[in-house]
Amino acid sequence: MENKTIISLKNIAVDYDGERVLNGISLDIRDKEFVTFLGPSGCGKTTTLRIIGGFVNASEGDVFFEGVRINGLPPHKRKVNTVFQKYALFPHLNVFENIEFGLKISRIEPGERQQRVREMLDLVGLKGYEARGVHQLSGGQQQRVAIARALVNHPRVLLLDEPLGALDLKLRKEMQVELKRIQQSMEITFVYVTHDQEEALTMSDTVVVMRGGSILQTGTPQDIYNEPVNAFVADFIGESNIIEGTMLRDFRVEFAGVEFDCVDKGFGENADVEVVIRPEDIKVVSPDDAPIVGVVESVIFKGVHYEMTVGAHGFQWMIHSTLKEDEGTKIGMNVLPDDIHIMRPSSEG
Repeated sequence: MENKTIISLKNIAVDYDGERVLNGISLDIRDKEFVTFLGPSGCGKTTTLRIIGGFVNASEGDVFFEGVRINGLPPHKRKVNTVFQKYALFPHLNVFENIEFGLKISRIEPGERQQRVREMLDLVGLKGYEARGVHQLSGGQQQRVAIARALVNHPRVLLLDEPLGALDLKLRKEMQVELKRIQQSMEITFVYVTHDQEEALTMSDTVVVMRGGSILQTGTPQDIYNEPVNAFVADFIGESNIIEGTMLRDFRVEFAGVEFDCVDKGFGENADVEVVIRPEDIKVVSPDDAPIVGVVESVIFKGVHYEMTVGAHGFQWMIHSTLKEDEGTKIGMNVLPDDIHIMRPSSEG
């Protein structure tokens, strides 16, 4: 059964100093879902998060929590907590006291406070660290304290604003897995902000791709990756070959001077389109029986695959393959119908 909607944004617009930073966006966020706002700096993702948290008021539009309009409700009265990139832990308090702080403010009984803090320490993997000063902790451990402190009050929604930004790559990857585990075990809604595509694809149930104060596409990581709505999303969510083509009719497209079967329809006949093909979906075959033939221009070893640039039909193709072809080699390329994604031409590059 699909979870019910917990937060609804309806036509939210925000102006700063006469400049519009959110362009009337609407979005439903479901209960117990991991939702990620993804986009470049300045696209409006953090502003959207702050609207939900109550730190920013909308110039236009409404915010609903479980069907109740909460415009103007201050942050401390919302069933929402926030973890910022700067963890803002209290330096004079130890780990236990940092996590306990919000419970004291809420006048929770000491016995229940003890129990809840210990549950949180267990959840975030910091059992035994109760008496440590926060200055004695690594960045990853401080991050866990900040998450525990935000969760100990049992919010319905946890907002996370680029919380892994200060961590090194290895630790980021570990924490991505940890955050997903914590979200699933707590069974609450996480709303996460990042400009890191891999982070969004790894953790999210739903990805919201933003640009210039607008939502371009909302969907599962698989939907966003495999069926981007335009060239910006295709490029932002991972490397892509984007080629001009002609949709001859339903399920038949022409690009690079060759006709291919595809799985898309509804574009009309002989319509100008853009064709998206992921680098890992191009099959390297013998030039003798290939629809497209090109010459390898560069080869870079990426660890799990080789990244090859291939010139063919006036286009620089990017191919990811576990098999290496030498520079200057003539190769054949083929692509299956399922791996050809059709978009209407972008008005912007």
